[in-house]
Amino acid sequence: MILLDGKKVAGEVKAEIAGRVAQRSARGGRVPQLAAVLVGDDGASETYVSHKARACSEVGFLSQVVRLPDTVGERELLCTVAALNADAAVDGFIVQLPLPAHINEHRIIEAINPAKDVDGFHPVNVGRMMLGLPAFVPATPAGIIELLGRYGIETSGRHCVVLGRSHIVGRPVANLLSQKARPGDCTVTLCHSRTQRLKELCRQADIIIAAIGAPGFLRGDMVREGAVVVDVGTTRVPAATRSGFRLAGDVCFDEVAPLCSYISPVPGGVGPMTIVSLLKNTWTACTGENG
Repeated sequence: MILLDGKKVAGEVKAEIAGRVAQRSARGGRVPQLAAVLVGDDGASETYVSHKARACSEVGFLSQVVRLPDTVGERELLCTVAALNADAAVDGFIVQLPLPAHINEHRIIEAINPAKDVDGFHPVNVGRMMLGLPAFVPATPAGIIELLGRYGIETSGRHCVVLGRSHIVGRPVANLLSQKARPGDCTVTLCHSRTQRLKELCRQADIIIAAIGAPGFLRGDMVREGAVVVDVGTTRVPAATRSGFRLAGDVCFDEVAPLCSYISPVPGGVGPMTIVSLLKNTWTACTGENG
């Protein structure tokens, strides 16, 4: 069994990006800038945004965080998005989700300039991705593809089961793995809460992407010997730690890992790859070059 070490691979990708930034800066080019809009004081969102800001610093990007109270109105948030769209110094930006219930997330996402939508959630980017055209791909699916590619995992002709149909992970990663690409060319089964004979389907899979948001959902009796398992779960569960919680994946690691040829841990697997994918999108937004 080999661990898919996202932290290690993310470090390699960051070093590559930092080298490009240094070369661009030495030629007198502008340094990329990523902005994040953070509404309210949700602890998980605060953590994610701080990680993104730290990653920007590590590769030489500029970054800024626009903080708004959770009482902000939808119109004011739309004005903030419009200002970032118009700011030539900002190459890409994200609006950290989830948003308060009184704000329509889809309306906010659709207001973002697709050329600055480094989260890859705008319908224009989603549509282009579905067609296999150049687009900003959502960071977590892009990170999964990068991780599989960096480890040289064969995907062509393989059967991949994706657990979860969210527009952030499940559906885009299913689309990417089915495309004529490398990694890609998979036969993909997209499963969800209404899927019947789920255990049987999982046991047929060469590759399982677990993105269902249920800690320990994938058990040992659902995985065949030699499978590749990518755990996307990041649920906070109570624990006797300084923070009072730990991150739990969607995979029961102790049961599943002994059966696998490759498996990603939580934390340290997909999470770091998500952040570097966001950096790669920002680089592309700034330079027009692939990240």
